[in-house]
Amino acid sequence: MILGIGTEREALPMGETISITLAPDTLRAVRESVEAGEYASVDALLDEAVHALQRQRREDAERLDDIRARIRRSLDDPRPDLSIEEVQEDLDRMFAEARHDTRRA
Repeated sequence: MILGIGTEREALPMGETISITLAPDTLRAVRESVEAGEYASVDALLDEAVHALQRQRREDAERLDDIRARIRRSLDDPRPDLSIEEVQEDLDRMFAEARHDTRRA
């Protein structure tokens, strides 16, 4: 299948034409989506798919940055470490509260 990759969002020049090979089930899904009118063309479907992939990667990177920041804050926390007994007490208290809240609901 040869596809012209362009965009329908703005009047931009047509993109480069490329040749891709899709697995039969993927190609069938692409054709069915276009034939069902979900997309104006294969180009439009692939354009949206690439944008969705880019958006997902940005969101994943942001989540990873947030996790790293939380880890850094935790490592930099000047408070003393908790003992295993203190951790167990906190967990027991949280689970007891959760059980209580579940029973009330």
